[in-house]
Amino acid sequence: MARRARIPADRLVLWVLGALLLATTNNINWGRDHWRTVLQADAKGYHAYLPALFVHHDPHFGFLELADSLGSTPALHYDYRTAPTGDTINKYWCGTAVMQAPFYLAAHALLKTAGRPATGHGKPYVMAVCLAAITYALLGLWAVVRLLEAWCVDERWRALTLVALLTGTHLFYYTVVAPGMSHVYSFAAMALLLLAGQRHAEQGGARWLPVVGALLGLLVLVRPVNGLALLALPVVGGGWRVWTGRLRSLGGQVPALMGATAIGLCIAGLQPLWYKFSTGHFWVDSYPGEHFRWTDPHMADLLFSYRKGLFVYTPLCVLALVGLLPLWRRSRFQTVAWLGFMALLTYVLSSWWNWWYGGSFGARPFVEYLPLMALPLGLGLQDTRGLGRRAMVAAVVLLVVLCQVQTYQARYYQIHYEDMDRERYWDVFLRIDRLAQAG
Repeated sequence: MARRARIPADRLVLWVLGALLLATTNNINWGRDHWRTVLQADAKGYHAYLPALFVHHDPHFGFLELADSLGSTPALHYDYRTAPTGDTINKYWCGTAVMQAPFYLAAHALLKTAGRPATGHGKPYVMAVCLAAITYALLGLWAVVRLLEAWCVDERWRALTLVALLTGTHLFYYTVVAPGMSHVYSFAAMALLLLAGQRHAEQGGARWLPVVGALLGLLVLVRPVNGLALLALPVVGGGWRVWTGRLRSLGGQVPALMGATAIGLCIAGLQPLWYKFSTGHFWVDSYPGEHFRWTDPHMADLLFSYRKGLFVYTPLCVLALVGLLPLWRRSRFQTVAWLGFMALLTYVLSSWWNWWYGGSFGARPFVEYLPLMALPLGLGLQDTRGLGRRAMVAAVVLLVVLCQVQTYQARYYQIHYEDMDRERYWDVFLRIDRLAQAG
């Protein structure tokens, strides 16, 4: 009798995590009128491009009040529009909407096919946003699996790394609690970019260059600062000899390199084209008065503060640093590349005038770069031995529990979206009794 093929543990975990995300989303977003709270603040602006283009044909977003009446609540009114040139535009870039578009159009088509009102707003479209976020989260996790596999991490530790990455970080929050925000979409594109970069370094040739160009263009279209992702490619590009060899080979791949650049520019250029159509200008400063302050970074605050510190609200990232030791033994070049990129990233993100990034759970701009945390975490879990490994596994379990408790607390504002400090943090720390009252 033929033996049935065994499903690898990491693939099985992906299916389980997908079911978990669907069940959680159904529980917190689709019952009663809970769906009305999904698209709020920045998420409204990201999503507004879709009804503007496909339903209202209005590049100046004059349907804001209609959208609020059909798909939100009065308490969540938020005007994402600005008019720096005199013509009203959307403050936010359109990349998130581009990634949501297949799901939005599917919901729109299903409503029309069923003979129901296809207004461009309402619960079916919100459900489409939730499904988009879950899909991209799983796609990003799949790419992380492939990256860990390329780094020779065993499937058991790949599986545990996936569980930790999703349920032990704020990726979970931005997939199911705030699925309309841009971060889970950037997370997927970032993971895929790293995978494409790794494949190019491993295989050579020009076949992966257009993929790299397209993903980099998409990352910029979602959030312009994501262009920094190009500098993360040395982390997955192999050692110094491999990386420099691939760079030298680009000299013989000029047509492919130019094609990849053109693809990236065409994708990122969708935003200037929208501006040209709606204002007559290819470039518009949609954040007037809100810019980077390069001489006043808040690096320590962004990493360690009780307000939004990455290591405070996502301590799994601290545990991931253990994996830098085995990475150093494997490749000093890749370790230095990792440290250098994360230092530069922290400097840039912390130089934004609003370094705490407004209403959010934890340091939200790091969500897209969590694939870079997953790589040393997986190495650390595999390469530690004996008591050290048991301690790491126990720490992962405890930090997953902590993250889930704090995610619940953030949903009910016990962890405030903007005004946390040391006293308030420790006052609510693991106060499960208060969670029971909130629920």
